[in-house]
Amino acid sequence: MKLRPNATYEHLHASFRNSFLTAFLALTSVTVFAADAPKSAPPLATVTVQPGANNTASAYDGVIEAVRQTVVAAQVQGAIIELSAKVGDRVKAGQVLLRIDARAADQNVAANDAQVQAARAQLDVAAKDFERQKQLFQKAYISAAALERAESQFKSTQAQVNAQIAQTNAARAQTGFNVIRAPYAGVVSEVPVTLGDMAMPGRSLITIYDPAQLRVTASVPQSVLASANAAQGARAEIPGLVNAPQQITPTRTQVLPTVDAATHTSQIRLDLPTELAGLTTGMFARVWLSSSGAAGASTKISVPTSAIVRRAEMTGLYVLNANGQPLLRQVRIGRADGANVEVLSGLMAGDKVATDPQAAMRVQ
Repeated sequence: MKLRPNATYEHLHASFRNSFLTAFLALTSVTVFAADAPKSAPPLATVTVQPGANNTASAYDGVIEAVRQTVVAAQVQGAIIELSAKVGDRVKAGQVLLRIDARAADQNVAANDAQVQAARAQLDVAAKDFERQKQLFQKAYISAAALERAESQFKSTQAQVNAQIAQTNAARAQTGFNVIRAPYAGVVSEVPVTLGDMAMPGRSLITIYDPAQLRVTASVPQSVLASANAAQGARAEIPGLVNAPQQITPTRTQVLPTVDAATHTSQIRLDLPTELAGLTTGMFARVWLSSSGAAGASTKISVPTSAIVRRAEMTGLYVLNANGQPLLRQVRIGRADGANVEVLSGLMAGDKVATDPQAAMRVQ
């Protein structure tokens, strides 16, 4: 059968169109497949946790105390009529801090003075009588017994005068207890009384301390202080002190020889140098002790600071599991040391930690 020229042309055109469409679809599919192919991700930067040495330092919470601190108490009873010191005042040695009503004590002194004068008058009479009795005895007008009675009366009156004088001096010394003075130069740290309060013997009135002599006191487990050189190289840290060195070398270290039966801890005291400014009693401090040779000393584990993840109140690290997938794990961190930070719990030696938390999060 012969095809017409127009039919032949249409058949060729259809064949060419189908061939072109097939080639275009094939090329398009290859291009789309190439575009959809996933790119190979760069390897995740990790670090393997290695245990540190045992000669690390451990921190123990402490408090700043005054080496010399005095609680001034009342020795006599009376109302407080003058209060010239308040908390934070710097006082000099011998400065008047408060006064207690001394009117009753003054009247007691006046009464004793009068009694002394009366006793001295009786002593004058007894002395003159004794002199007359001696003259009469020399002329044999009286017996020896009469002379002895006159001598005894004179000595008794003299003893009464001495007793009255001593009693008067004691009453006068009592009046000095009504004026409270600073025992040394220092800072007033507590005033638990107010004007008009009744002072009683033994009641605390004012507390002062010497700011030039301060120390850090901390309670340390007895297992840490078991070794003889545990306190050697002890250092103090005061986080709240501005412009203070990170660790302070004490002038003297003392470990008390007693152990608390309830907590099984001993106190260690570190005397601070006098050139530190801004210190006050009650401030928070830390005592750093070397854990080398101490019973129960554990190895130190540190990771780069950049690997730490902080989300609200959670602190964690991306740790690789057995399949190499990073998983977020909560940890408890300790003291930072340069570019590394100590991990106290939540991590073990041999774990692989991602140093780039952002990249680890994208892998998830």
